[in-house]
Amino acid sequence: MWALQFTPRVAISEDAVLMEVGASTRLFGGRRALRDRVVAEAAELGVQKVAWAPTGLAAHAFARCNIENGFKKPLQELLDRRPMECLSAVRPHATDLAQTGCRTLGDVRARPRHGLARRWGKQLRLAIDQAYGHEPEAFEWEVLPDAFRARLELPFRVEHAPALLQGARRLLVQMCGWLCARHAGTTAFTLHWSHDAMRPRDAGEGGHITVGTADPTRDVEHLCRLLAEHLTKIQLAAPVGDLVLTADQVNDQAGSNGQLFPDESEDGEAPHLVLERIAARVGPQAVKRCVVNEDHRQEWMAHWQPADVPVPRKPAASTDLPQPTWVLPEPLRLAVRNNRPVYQGELQVLAGPQCIEAGWWDRDEEAAAGRLVVRDYWIAESGRAGTLWIFQAKLDDGIAWYLHGIFG
Repeated sequence: MWALQFTPRVAISEDAVLMEVGASTRLFGGRRALRDRVVAEAAELGVQKVAWAPTGLAAHAFARCNIENGFKKPLQELLDRRPMECLSAVRPHATDLAQTGCRTLGDVRARPRHGLARRWGKQLRLAIDQAYGHEPEAFEWEVLPDAFRARLELPFRVEHAPALLQGARRLLVQMCGWLCARHAGTTAFTLHWSHDAMRPRDAGEGGHITVGTADPTRDVEHLCRLLAEHLTKIQLAAPVGDLVLTADQVNDQAGSNGQLFPDESEDGEAPHLVLERIAARVGPQAVKRCVVNEDHRQEWMAHWQPADVPVPRKPAASTDLPQPTWVLPEPLRLAVRNNRPVYQGELQVLAGPQCIEAGWWDRDEEAAAGRLVVRDYWIAESGRAGTLWIFQAKLDDGIAWYLHGIFG
């Protein structure tokens, strides 16, 4: 699942995972950048050897011989020097081939083709041709699962919850690879743990913890930091031997198109990630963010919610008039002279009206009053105060005017 983020062509090849990345190198910044990323992340998953070659069988053979780069010399030259046992198809016949004087793949390849196939089978000759690139290879490509669930048996029993992060990180790397392949991010994942069989009777079979994020993400480092903050608050009832990670909520997340000029703040942590980490440490109610609602009423166009609560994917209410830079906490009632509003002089109406009638369904239970708003908004100009945002309240006597905002 982790490998599927780099290419849709991933196959299980005996004791190895095979990736065909020829069409993906440019997407990941070239061969060197892709190689560095694969090697770094694969090490966290317990991968012991990584190798590259023009063919799948050659790459597998090079990995067994501790040769990473199969492109530094011509493929035939590199393969001819390798022990013949590094190719799986040769192993069953290694003794017979050795008796004929074969020691390397080059020796096997040099034998007459028809005699090789007649004595040791067509599959051996076909494997030799495929390894050298003379015949096409056929693999059964893996299919990306619809849901993520991964299990890890810990190499030793863990008695303290923060120490679970070491094993959980490997599962998180797998999950983020799966999310990347789906072009998605997660807003909630759950880490389950199972207690050791020699646990006390009252300890139970295990436990779990669910971690949420406000925005979909597949950033391994950020998810690890969030999980670490939560694990510091957990007390294990018994030693833990197994971990299971599941992605509970998955949302689409398009990749970045990149920028022509790099942002100087790219190396730093994004502000919303910092807020989520602080919220995990001091509590969700201690850190809040402003969220825009799909509501035309200015007083309820936005609200504050805990930083770790997912932001609703609703667009802001569309308006006909420009919105002011500064909005007053409470509308200020204006004086009226000759049926015209006055604020540091008589106001000149520039644009409007924008008619708003909403909130008949809303009610303030504490004040036992409704929140129905019927207003006509206008843009007006004052010789001293500048451009203002005013409205006429229709529910009053039809004459009352209010100042609600100031344009910067």
